[in-house]
Amino acid sequence: MVVKAIRNKTWFAYFPNDYRWSYNIVIAMAAASAGGSDIGEIDQICRRLARNVGNDTLWFREWTRMADRLRKSAIAEERRGHRLSAAAFYKRASNYYQVGDRFRFPKDKKAMDAYRKSIDCFKRFARLIDRPRIEPVDIPFEGKKKLAAYFVPAENTRKAKPPVAVLYNGFDGTKEMSLAWAADALTRRGVSCLVVDSPGVGESIRFRKIYLRHDYEVAGAAALDYLEKRRDVNAKRAAIVAPSLGGYYAPRTASMEPRFKACVAWGAIWDYHATWSRRIKAAFRSQLPVPGHHLTWSFNVKTLDEALQKLEGFRLDGVVQKMRCPFLLIHGSDDQQIPMKDARALFRAVGSKDKTFKVFDGTDGGAQHCHLDYISPVVHFMGDWLQEKLGG
Repeated sequence: MVVKAIRNKTWFAYFPNDYRWSYNIVIAMAAASAGGSDIGEIDQICRRLARNVGNDTLWFREWTRMADRLRKSAIAEERRGHRLSAAAFYKRASNYYQVGDRFRFPKDKKAMDAYRKSIDCFKRFARLIDRPRIEPVDIPFEGKKKLAAYFVPAENTRKAKPPVAVLYNGFDGTKEMSLAWAADALTRRGVSCLVVDSPGVGESIRFRKIYLRHDYEVAGAAALDYLEKRRDVNAKRAAIVAPSLGGYYAPRTASMEPRFKACVAWGAIWDYHATWSRRIKAAFRSQLPVPGHHLTWSFNVKTLDEALQKLEGFRLDGVVQKMRCPFLLIHGSDDQQIPMKDARALFRAVGSKDKTFKVFDGTDGGAQHCHLDYISPVVHFMGDWLQEKLGG
């Protein structure tokens, strides 16, 4: 079977009539520059998926099938003493397990087992490589809870205590995704990274029952408290960076927690309650990155009405006016999830005197949501901006 993929406006749509599937193929591909995926493997998966586009059971099966195959190869190479070959297989397997899990609801035993394998594979990858050095850490959070994270030290610097960026993901992302997408662009510029599964995402929600919440500055403060105890970073030169719903997390955190000295919103959010109200009113026929079930799961509620009540606090008007640190907002000109008017509203409202708004149009960087259709120029632009503001 020949899969006919096309350019859809500014992006490559593998399944032109299914935004959700096509966008998540782009998510899988975005990890390629960091060795987290291979176009040949993704093409093999997509050819099998083309038999029944939109069947999320098939999606889970084919992605985890490829991940299982790579994991088996990784174990075999590790036994032969081929550390780097094993590491490469483990890293791609981790990514594919997570891509496969994205649409599986409820999060049953098969989903949780696949996610555990993804974390295990990533940690095996991290142990086998010598660069970048990736340190799994736990961040104390509200009593006995802990947020799962990775610490990645700065490179190309003589500073004993370089600046640091706290890097989140979005509504449906993971720390492994963010690390693959952006950490290298920051650490090579002399900025260490603390990459966190914040409340409502990744390990934190699946295994630690830390659910999505509006007061994200609580997590940001916990991250800074942790960094202040490390001797290898300058926590007084810390930035907060986050994509997608991180366009809410990061500005909210930087506005409410003045210890952050720079903020990057990697894609705008203005009123997330209004965003989901529109999606629900359209019966989820709008451009969604994951099934609608993800919303109730993230909040640990049973109904959409309960979820909408939780979303009441996810508004940035009246909050970002308090921001004083340098602020960078980047947005795609063809973002099909969040309209440009929301980006403009956010930028106008931010109270910082030092603020920059950069729109990528597909030629100089990705035009889609979080720029994953052409990510490399965007993360380097962010990296240069952060280096200038933090002094990496």
